[in-house]
Amino acid sequence: MRSLLQKLRNRLRAGTDAWVLRRQGRDVDPVLLRRNRIYILPTRMGVAYAAMLFAMLLGGMNYNNNLGLALTFLLVGLGLVTMHHCHGTLTGLRLRLLAAEPGFVGDELRFRWLLENDAGVPRPSVQLEIQDATGSESRREVTRATTAEIPARGAVEATVVLAANRRGRVPLERFVVATSHPLGLFRAWAVLHPTHAAIAWPKPAGRDRAPPLTATDTGGAQSQSIGDEDFAGLRPFQQGDSLHRVAWKAYARGQGLHTKQYAGTDVVSHVFDWDRLPNLGTEARLAQLCRWVVDANERGEAFGLRLPGTEIETNLGIAHRERCLNALALFEPAGTTHG
Repeated sequence: MRSLLQKLRNRLRAGTDAWVLRRQGRDVDPVLLRRNRIYILPTRMGVAYAAMLFAMLLGGMNYNNNLGLALTFLLVGLGLVTMHHCHGTLTGLRLRLLAAEPGFVGDELRFRWLLENDAGVPRPSVQLEIQDATGSESRREVTRATTAEIPARGAVEATVVLAANRRGRVPLERFVVATSHPLGLFRAWAVLHPTHAAIAWPKPAGRDRAPPLTATDTGGAQSQSIGDEDFAGLRPFQQGDSLHRVAWKAYARGQGLHTKQYAGTDVVSHVFDWDRLPNLGTEARLAQLCRWVVDANERGEAFGLRLPGTEIETNLGIAHRERCLNALALFEPAGTTHG
């Protein structure tokens, strides 16, 4: 019996979700919550509150108690005002995506949203809820929720967290903006279907396999192990420069952010090549290459990447690391896919 009820509930939810998507369509950034897309229903506390008022009404009518009837109608009015304020807490709220932050498979992907309030009153207890399909019948359960307190004519940042279960682009297909403010008698919510996605990098393999032999040269990117005798000067800091080479002493003296330059010294560099791992499958190769990229970046060593159809030149820095990891995450061998 319980299994049958669960199946009926799952079908009802699936049908409701499909109807909402057909009715609203995909959302384009920024998203403005208008009145016609906000739904509201009583909570369990609200149902109990309504049952209590009904009992009070029957009692007042049965005993002809005018004071009891007056109190009942007062509480009914309070419930109606609560419903109005609960719905109004979401009406006119604007959501704008700030960033879709990447992560490794098995970790979390973060979608940072800016919640903007143009009204002259605050919007307290606004929740951003992400729902995952779990269970044998794809039963939906709220797994994570972030609560935001939005000031009057202000904005606040909130984060939607999505589990990274596979590498590649992971779309944020659906999440809910909800509130039970002010008394918890009603729950108002709006369903968003954004078009944004974050990149899930392959999960790095273990450190049991050594990277390929290093190479040395006398130009280009340098490692943090270079001595002071090879110092060649400073240049303005650029996005992607290694933090190991930032001239922190000059920055502390108020001279701005600069990067140290070295010349005439051998440097440690790697080229991580897909073809150097012939005995591994596709996902295992990507995981191993990911491990080498992460470790080389942590050591401050220069590295490049070779994949079938893609070659990234040797370089250093956070931007270079992210470029290589993105290439690994989005890699698709010819004629194959990954789950």
